[in-house]
Amino acid sequence: MSISGAAPAGPIRANLSIWIQAARPKTLSASFVPVGVGSALAYGRGEGRAPVALAALAGAVLIQVGTNFINDYYDFKRGADTAERLGPVRVTQSGLMAPSAVLASGLFCFVAALLLGVYLVAVGGWPIVLIGLAALACGYAYTGGPWPLGYLGLGDVLVFAFFGFVAVAGTYYVQAGHLAPQVWFASLPVGAIATAILVVNNLRDQVTDAKAGKRTLVVRWGLRGGREEYAALLSLAYLAPLLMWLTGLAGTWVLLPLLSAPLAARCLHRVFTRQGADLNPQLGETARLEVIFGALFSGGLLLS
Repeated sequence: MSISGAAPAGPIRANLSIWIQAARPKTLSASFVPVGVGSALAYGRGEGRAPVALAALAGAVLIQVGTNFINDYYDFKRGADTAERLGPVRVTQSGLMAPSAVLASGLFCFVAALLLGVYLVAVGGWPIVLIGLAALACGYAYTGGPWPLGYLGLGDVLVFAFFGFVAVAGTYYVQAGHLAPQVWFASLPVGAIATAILVVNNLRDQVTDAKAGKRTLVVRWGLRGGREEYAALLSLAYLAPLLMWLTGLAGTWVLLPLLSAPLAARCLHRVFTRQGADLNPQLGETARLEVIFGALFSGGLLLS
C-alpha cells in the first residue's frame, strides 16, 4: 500500500551529519572503484591524466550521492520504506529530513555533476555528453518518474552497466581519447561486484519490496534465484582477470585480485545461510570486497 500522502514520523532534524547519513557513504565504493580501475588502466598504458581522473571521480560520486537521495525520497513516497524496513535508517522514512529537502539535495548533486561535466566534455568531447546525460537520467529514473526502473526489475542491469562498463570505459576514454580492448574485460568484475551489493540489499528486502510492488529480480526469482545470481556475479568477477591473463591482454600482475578470494568465499557462505535483517552486515562485507578487489585489480593493471 502506498503511503505517499503520509507525513514522516519524528521531528525534522536536517544537519550535516544527517545529510552525510542520507548520502550513504558506505555505498560510495561503487563509484570510486570503477574510476580507480579505469585510471589505473590508463596510467598502466602511459595515458593517465590526474586532473581528469579526479574530475571523473568527483562527478561519479556526485551522481551516486544524488541517486541515493532520489532513491531515499521515492522509496518513501512509493511505500517501499516503511516501519517494517530491515535495513539501515532512511532519513525520509524516519523523519530525520523533510522529503522536499531530500529531493532538493539529490537534484543539487545532479546539477553539480552536470556543471563538472562541462570540464570533462571539454577534455573528452561529445561522447562524454552522452555518458553523463545517460547516467543522470538513469540515476533519477531508478526510483523516480512514472516508470521507475528499479521497480521493474532493471536495477541489476543498470548497476552492472553503469558501475561497470560505462564508468570504467568513460574514465579511461576521457583520459586516453580512445578505448583499448582491456577496457571491456576490466569493467566486468567492477560491474559484477557492484551488482552483488545490490543483490544483497534486494535479498534482505525481498518481503517488503514485494509488498510495495517493487519487482526486483530477487522478488521475481525468489530467494534461491537471488543467491545464485550473487554467486554468478562473484564468479564472473574472478574469471575476468584470469581471462585477461590467458588472452595476453595483461601480465601476471593482473591476477592479484585472486588474493581476495577467501573474503569472497566468506561473503558467499553468509549470503547462502542468512536472510532478512541478518544480511545487513553482508552489505558492508560485499562493499569491502569491492574495495579490496578493486585496489588489487588496479595495482595489477598498473604493473602489467
